[in-house]
Amino acid sequence: MQRPAFYTESTMSSQTQIRTRSQALQQRAERYFPGGVNSPVRAFRAVGGAPPFIESAAGAWLTDVDGNRYIDYFGSWGPMILGHAFPPVVEAIERAARNSASFGASTAAEADLAERVVACFPAIQKLRFVSSGTEATMSAIRLARAATGRKIIIKFEGCYHGHADGLLVKAGSGVATFGIPGSAGVPEEVAHLTHALPYNDIAAVEAAFDAHPDEIAAVILEPVVGNAGCIPPAPGYLAGLRAITAREGALLIVDEVMTGFRVALGGALELHGVDADLVTLGKIVGGGLPVGVFGGKRVFMDLLAPLGPVYQAGTLSGNPLAMAAGIATLSYLQEHEGEIYPKLEATSRAVAEGVAAEAASAGIPLTLNRVGAMWTWFFTPDPVTNYDEAAKSDTVAFGRFHNAMLNAGIWLPPSQFEAAFIGIAHGEEEIAATIAAAREAFKAVLV
Repeated sequence: MQRPAFYTESTMSSQTQIRTRSQALQQRAERYFPGGVNSPVRAFRAVGGAPPFIESAAGAWLTDVDGNRYIDYFGSWGPMILGHAFPPVVEAIERAARNSASFGASTAAEADLAERVVACFPAIQKLRFVSSGTEATMSAIRLARAATGRKIIIKFEGCYHGHADGLLVKAGSGVATFGIPGSAGVPEEVAHLTHALPYNDIAAVEAAFDAHPDEIAAVILEPVVGNAGCIPPAPGYLAGLRAITAREGALLIVDEVMTGFRVALGGALELHGVDADLVTLGKIVGGGLPVGVFGGKRVFMDLLAPLGPVYQAGTLSGNPLAMAAGIATLSYLQEHEGEIYPKLEATSRAVAEGVAAEAASAGIPLTLNRVGAMWTWFFTPDPVTNYDEAAKSDTVAFGRFHNAMLNAGIWLPPSQFEAAFIGIAHGEEEIAATIAAAREAFKAVLV
């Protein structure tokens, strides 16, 4: 698939990494925000250095306030699969904004977008739009407890499902980055209802159900872990979880906030041919605007108010700007599915394996995990199949590599424990530049 005309203009240029304005803005931000940020991983504490402040983005490129330009490999943490400022999405938002940014009332666009989501995810018969992935997973768990009359939730070490109290138990992402085992402010009475097990260990799940018969409401997981770095499921693992939960009367909640519409049009459920009781989705559904989705089997979703006793609400749920952006995004993905996903597969393989080959040439121990258009270069020589193995990575080496790549105009996720992403805007030019930058950056790792 050729990149749309919007992306064909050459964007390669030499740059001198001067971030004077970014540093000044960071100092100002620290007067108002804890750590100077509104989300912890943005602070670059895991990799060192001052974070650039972004002014604009287009396609696969970010531009900071000092005029430095970067090839973007985190894509607003996943949703920018069509690239930044994709014209049909921008136009859809502009049209919607002329009618008002919010109504707090129903619009036809909500069902228009829902039809597209349901068409791609057969496990979702009904759904609710919310404003974030955290809202989506929190609501799905409340629904699972109501449906089963049980309290215990099983999650997996390194999987991150948002910052709701009960889910900040051995979570990944920022929690892993900072070495925090959970979070202050979470009562033990809440935390003890969440049991965190090793990912990819089906025997541990069987043992948990044996130890707590008729007490486990649901199993929730990232079907491809993205918040401890990219960790794919072992063969048969997802099917095994489906079989256990069905047998034991517990719900299977598949958190596709990262993988939905990214690893396949129907997410990891399509990729692995697995069903789920409840599914959560994130910002990609809104073209990068604040959106979350939880949905699933009709019998469970009809427990929600106003039909049932489970309360969930949100003034901005189904926000018209997000609905418009989502319709434009999912329509494009559906119409061009046969071209987009093979291109994403080829591009991600080329850049991920190309950089891994440079590491091997430099004698740098590195393990590559990749599923479709998401991957992680783990700075360890050993396989990574769960969080404990990911945690053995050399985070100091990763920090040096990240800084060297950033100074070369390549922006990677600022944590060893985050997946990298690409979109259709990344092409041969960006791949070549990234591999060339990595060749030089690995020299910094050896210092």
